Order: sequence, then structure tokens, then C-alpha cells
Amino acid sequence: MSDIDNSKSVELITPDYPALAKQIETWALALGFDAVGITNTDLDRHKQYLRNWLEQQRHGEMQWMQRHADLRCEPAQLHTDTLSVISVRMDYLHQHATAPEELLKQPEKAAISRYAIGRDYHKVLRQRLAKLAKQIQQAAGGRHRAFVDSAPVLEKALAEKAGIGWIGKHTNLLHQDAGGWFFLGEIYTNLPLPIDSPASNHCGSCRRCIDICPTQAITAPYQLDARLCISYLTIELQNAIPEHLRPLIGNRIYGCDDCIMVCPWNKFAQAARQPDFAPREPLDAPDLIDVFNWSEDEFLQHTEGTAIRRIGYQRWLRNVAVGLGNAPTSPAIISALNSRLHNSSELVREHIQWALQQHAEKARVC
Repeated sequence: MSDIDNSKSVELITPDYPALAKQIETWALALGFDAVGITNTDLDRHKQYLRNWLEQQRHGEMQWMQRHADLRCEPAQLHTDTLSVISVRMDYLHQHATAPEELLKQPEKAAISRYAIGRDYHKVLRQRLAKLAKQIQQAAGGRHRAFVDSAPVLEKALAEKAGIGWIGKHTNLLHQDAGGWFFLGEIYTNLPLPIDSPASNHCGSCRRCIDICPTQAITAPYQLDARLCISYLTIELQNAIPEHLRPLIGNRIYGCDDCIMVCPWNKFAQAARQPDFAPREPLDAPDLIDVFNWSEDEFLQHTEGTAIRRIGYQRWLRNVAVGLGNAPTSPAIISALNSRLHNSSELVREHIQWALQQHAEKARVC
């Protein structure tokens, strides 16, 4: 995040805020963002939803959601005197990335969520938001702070209010002209900018995202239990993946794209304009055995500058072991699993043993 303070500058003439808002959009698009909207800080409608979600423990091990719940709904507490929020969208699905549905048809391949196979989006968006904040400061003064999934921010609620899209039944953001393959970022500012109209919902009676979810984590329209979500299980969960959920994960070793993948609005999805999101060859459609055989140094090398690094080597091996357990049995897979059985951490070893047991049971059935 970036914090720009012009409080010590010479007082400026009150700017033409409607004209400034139009200029902000021009700057944002020139910086590579695909859409921009502005809203106020009123999140009262979302407070009770968040409170209920937390009370039901649906956040799982994500304790920071509980600790900073109030800040999420009060932008002016997170960044003093915030009056307006600038929300931006950046598309990330690259034209050269393997389609997620193709990966799921190949159970010996490692399915990595398409957002993570290029450069870390935090870095890509943050740098551009910092430049946008600086342009605003130079033009109109004020105090500005940029966020990219890096602080207690209700980014989807703010984006919906700013007209960037609507929150779909899968709880992700959607747009009629862009589908759902995009990142969000925000600038909190103390400038009283004119606000845009909120987006309207266009999910209708469709429930494809609900029906496709492998673990039924979307418990009802607009209701997500993170404890069941494969993205949570493979990224946020620190400990062992619950055994009854492992078979449902399939070959998804980092995140899950299923609910976005099946959304009809993605027929309008825009290809990423940013070369940073081009897929890295070792991450696009690798073999499960190959990524399981990576040393820690190789893991760090291949994931350098990506969001994947955040889970660390042990959770990477944990996830791949589950994928191997779900893959069709072969001598190569059994050999790969056995090669790490006696020289891995307790966490990884538990999942290797489970994977070997899956193949043993398949052999008995045959």
C-alpha cells in the first residue's frame, strides 16, 4: 500500500471535482487499468453480512478477518478522513494461458488458479495505483492511500458501489462487459469526489457457480463457507487439509477457478493487456510429478515474483501430494510419492501417506 500526504504543501485552490474525476479515469486507463469508479465510504449495508459470516466461523483460520472487522466497514478509521474511494479493475486472464477447463480434463497435470501463473498482482497493481495517487496529489492535493488486497478493505463491496461490477452468487465480482477474470484495487482519499452509480445485479436465476463447486462451498446464493473452498484449503489453510475434502480437490494445487470458469458472463471477458500476467511456462500446465519433484530452491526459483510463494514449500508439497493421490494410478506417481515419504515434514508426510492409500484402494478395486 502507498500513503501520500500533501498536508505540508501550499494550500491549493479548490479543484473542480467533477473534472478531476474524469481526469482520474483518463489517468487510470493510461496506467493500464481496465475500469475505474468512485464511491463514498458508506458500508452499513455490508456490516451485518460480515458480522454474521464471522459469527458462523466461516472465515476458518483467517483470524485477521475477525481482528480487523470494524476497519473493513469504516474506511475513515483505516485511513483518517477518507471521504471517497477510487476503485479500479485490471483484467488478468492471458490469451496464452491454458484454459482452466482443459487442465481439469488432465488429472495428471497441476491446475493452478489462472491469476497466479504470472507476476504477483499485488506488485503490478500497487505500483500503478501509487502513480495514480501521485498524479491526483499533484493536481489537487489531499491525502491518498492505495490498497491491493493488502489491508482490511471490503474491496468487492466498494467496487460494486463504484459501478465496477456486481457481487455474483459465488461472492466474486462480475461485469457485463468483462466477466470475472480481473483484479481489484483501491485508493482511499480525503477529496470529496463525485460518486458513480452502483452496479446492478445480473445473475438472474442462474446457479452454475453453485452447482459446479466441487466442495459445495457456495452454501446458498451469495453465501460462501471459506472452510470448504478449495482456494482457502490450498492457500490460506496452514495445517492439514481435512481428509474428507481431499478427494474433491482433484488436481487443483493452488486455488480454484471453477465458479468463475462456468459463469456465462465470461463470454465477454477481456484478455489481459498487461504482459506481467503472461503465464510462466513452469506454472501454466505442469505435470504433478514434475512440480512434486522440485527442490525447495527450484520452488523458490520458479515462483519468484508470483503470488504462489506466499504458501511456502511445505504447503506446496502438501497440495501436490493431494493432487497425486487423486490422479490415475501409475508406477511413476507411486515412485514419486515414495521418494518423499521418509524425508518430508510431518505435514507433507501425512498427505503422502493418504495419497498412497488412495492408490492402494484403487488397486484393490481393480
